[in-house]
Amino acid sequence: MPVAVSEAVYGLVFGVLAHQAGLTWTETLLMSALVNAGGSQFTAIAMWGGPASTLSIMATTFTVNLRHILMGMSLRRWVGRLRWQTSLLLALFVTDESWALTRQEFARGRTDPAFLVGSGIMQFPSWLGASVAGNLAASGVPDPAAYGLDFAFTGVLVSLLVGMWQGRSSLWPWAAACAVALLAALKLPGNWYVVLGGLAGILAGALLND
Repeated sequence: MPVAVSEAVYGLVFGVLAHQAGLTWTETLLMSALVNAGGSQFTAIAMWGGPASTLSIMATTFTVNLRHILMGMSLRRWVGRLRWQTSLLLALFVTDESWALTRQEFARGRTDPAFLVGSGIMQFPSWLGASVAGNLAASGVPDPAAYGLDFAFTGVLVSLLVGMWQGRSSLWPWAAACAVALLAALKLPGNWYVVLGGLAGILAGALLND
């Protein structure tokens, strides 16, 4: 529930930015409902209405969402026994926040995949409602950054990251991911730092476990 409340804050920010990009409240609602991935939605809105083509927007947001492949792989040990139809339903609720909460739950030995659905269901209406509210109230909040609302997304992810700390064994994978992501952000165009940072963390973790 606290994560759902926090998600509403940056859902408002997304709604404001969507309105500024020219989207109506119904278009904003549809994007949040069908995509349900804050990072790629913010990326798409930043490119919306500019010189970027539809194809380049799709390619960029696809790159940002490649991290979902990594998140899905990390959950396979527990959800792999489910029918593929059920797995498709679960996939809709795999967001950064629900994934992190589910990983924490599984690390405590409680491995019911229904937790993923439950956390996703808690967050989904919060994200949708806040997106629409932000779009409708955009005229009253012309600059979300002036109120610090743009930091809400980062703040939630940092708090979730702290909850996933498992001692010194977490240090090197996190450090590798951070270093590679920062280097890629400085040297490469687009959002490849998201994918490359994730892969670096996975590789570091795999080497340590060996």
